[in-house]
Amino acid sequence: MSVQTERTDPARASDVRKTGAPPPRDVVSRGRRAGGRSAPYLLLLPALLATAVLLGWPLVKNGILSFQNLNPRQLILHLTEWNGIDNYKEVLGSSDFWKVAGRSVVFTAANVVLIMVLGTLIGLLLARLARRMRLLLLLGLVLAWAMPVIAATTVYQWLFAQRFGVINWVLDKLGWHSMADHNWLATQFSTFSVVTLLIVWQSIPFVAINLYAASTTIPKELYEAASLDGAGAWKSFSSVTFPFLRPFLWATTFLEVIWVFKSFAQLFAMNQGGPNRLTETLPVYAFVEGVGNQHFGMGAAISFLTILILLALTAYYLRTVIKQEEDEL
Repeated sequence: MSVQTERTDPARASDVRKTGAPPPRDVVSRGRRAGGRSAPYLLLLPALLATAVLLGWPLVKNGILSFQNLNPRQLILHLTEWNGIDNYKEVLGSSDFWKVAGRSVVFTAANVVLIMVLGTLIGLLLARLARRMRLLLLLGLVLAWAMPVIAATTVYQWLFAQRFGVINWVLDKLGWHSMADHNWLATQFSTFSVVTLLIVWQSIPFVAINLYAASTTIPKELYEAASLDGAGAWKSFSSVTFPFLRPFLWATTFLEVIWVFKSFAQLFAMNQGGPNRLTETLPVYAFVEGVGNQHFGMGAAISFLTILILLALTAYYLRTVIKQEEDEL
């Protein structure tokens, strides 16, 4: 009985070996580089989609509304009346808008300066306190930071109330008897003072904690070298601390400018932009003109102009950051 052995074709065997062989290294490296380049964009895709839906679509709707004449009549009759750029012409041609815009800039600048100075000092203090005192101060900062805006505004209304306010009672007991029945919301300056105190109190924790966290990244060897060179407290701050904290200070200042500029709840809940609309900033002005006076197209135009101002500030910030990075390179 003969056994036939199957002969293997050498060409076919070589084809099988080629088919089962791993791909060349350059193909694998190109695939990995392509996957590595697309991975960050894939990770950012959910956040970009959420931003587009939750922020982009309302912004588009607001922009469309700013080109319409929308009053109670149009709402009741379900009419859409387009008036082009008439809302923007009316807003930009109004002296009230420019007064409110200038007031908003001054209000924002005063708040941001106080926030950054006091927040930086407290942040530097946190880095020098003992552990227990640091934890106690951090607890107080976090509690102030976590308080809701309306709740904090209500507390300040109670503190500065005309008849039963704690501030008036304390001042009366200290000898200022004329302050026993003082109305803190009667004038523009005093109302802005109370609101500024509230906003600064709410914003200091963010700046202080941010600067304290940044200060922990500064190598201690630099302070030791500065002390060996005879540098005092101010020289150590200007030559060691400030150069390291400058990027954090710049970013925090920019965030505070945006946060203070768009603040609405504190001003409106405190006195609704009064007295006589003298404490209205652009967000409050847009709400009063739009919802209060029921001219919704006008309010949309004012709010859209406010957004454009914030976008201009953002563009200036990004340009400055890019320029600093190029100078460092």
